[in-house]
Amino acid sequence: MSRRSDPLHGLTWRTTRSGAGWGPASGRSPEALRRRRFPTMADLERAARRRSPRFAFDFVAGGTGDDRGAARNRAALDGVEIVPRYGRIGPVDTGVGLFGRRYEVPIGIAPTGNDGVAWPDASRRLAGVAADAGLPYVTGTLASASIEDLAAICGDRLWFQLYGMPRDDHRVSIDLVRRAEAAGAQVLVLALDAPVRSKRPRDLRNGLSVPFRPSPRLGAQLALHPAWTRAALRTRVPLFANIARYVPDPHGEPDLGAVAGFVQRELRGGLSWDEVRRFRAIWPRALVVKGVLHPDDAREAVDAGADGVLVSNHGGRQSDAAPPAIDVLPAVAEAVGGRSTVLFDSGIASGLDVARALALGARAAFSGRGFLTGLAGAGDDGAAYVAALLTEELRTAMAQHGALDLAALRRLAVRHPTSWSPR
Repeated sequence: MSRRSDPLHGLTWRTTRSGAGWGPASGRSPEALRRRRFPTMADLERAARRRSPRFAFDFVAGGTGDDRGAARNRAALDGVEIVPRYGRIGPVDTGVGLFGRRYEVPIGIAPTGNDGVAWPDASRRLAGVAADAGLPYVTGTLASASIEDLAAICGDRLWFQLYGMPRDDHRVSIDLVRRAEAAGAQVLVLALDAPVRSKRPRDLRNGLSVPFRPSPRLGAQLALHPAWTRAALRTRVPLFANIARYVPDPHGEPDLGAVAGFVQRELRGGLSWDEVRRFRAIWPRALVVKGVLHPDDAREAVDAGADGVLVSNHGGRQSDAAPPAIDVLPAVAEAVGGRSTVLFDSGIASGLDVARALALGARAAFSGRGFLTGLAGAGDDGAAYVAALLTEELRTAMAQHGALDLAALRRLAVRHPTSWSPR
């Protein structure tokens, strides 16, 4: 123990070797140090910008057009106000049931295609977080690890998002669904919100391609960002791990260029309602339709056999003219909430954002960009930190507003000035 004088007030105070004491910044454990360094997702994003090559950071942070869609998601979420109810004190229960399984928190990891660009071996890292924190993890068709490998890590926490490949009567698409079923994925998520490839100017300016094109600019970025480069050297080059087996090669395993070319030719992001019905007929477990923004589309999804609808504008990465996902959430929830599980994605950057989405009708909220930002900003354990951060902030938001469980949260009064409803 030591004594020091406060030069401002002439006070003598004590410090202890243990770092124990009062205050939000007390403690010297690794967890306490990380909380001080990254108290918010914005702090992680600033760190990610410093630690990542430009092409990797922009791939995660960027949107389509001039990035207005992502900015409008943020502004709309910030505009949602929840009126607290005081005098309601007690332990907070964040547990939620989704498609017959209970999760400790209503937070999930959203699918992110080609996630190995954002952080090498990201898919396995995210699956590990899902296993440890008990979160649903929606892996994508273009993940950097295969369905089978990820199921071995996170078991029944795994969900699978399908992008359609219609050639040969959906031969590859149907096989992917069969593989997901055999691996034990609990939910099939059909993506409707990327019917065509959008133009993402940041990726074009950075010359992003798979495989990477060697150049002095690329070499300089890798040299100046050793954390990302070291992580890449420990793993394979980011690969569309689910797709390689479908690419014929007379010399054995196809190279990355051949696999990437196959994806470029064959993948179509969106599905028709007839295709939704077709996949519903062959998938035996829960099915969710992702990318719903209009109540009529939500009704169509339920009529096609969907057990859930995921309200999303693809994180502002498809159309700058699309409304913020949070603004259409109440109308979708009103249209199908009694017949289907309503989920939310797009713009989640805090536990308070999760609370906002749940108060407006979602049963759970998902984040993709946030978890990748955690990896890029804080390294291999960064996604686990994001899970803990969002959970803590959600518990705080619920307790602050007098909601001791999720049902009470949904009963709170909400002011949502930018909410949208059909004419």
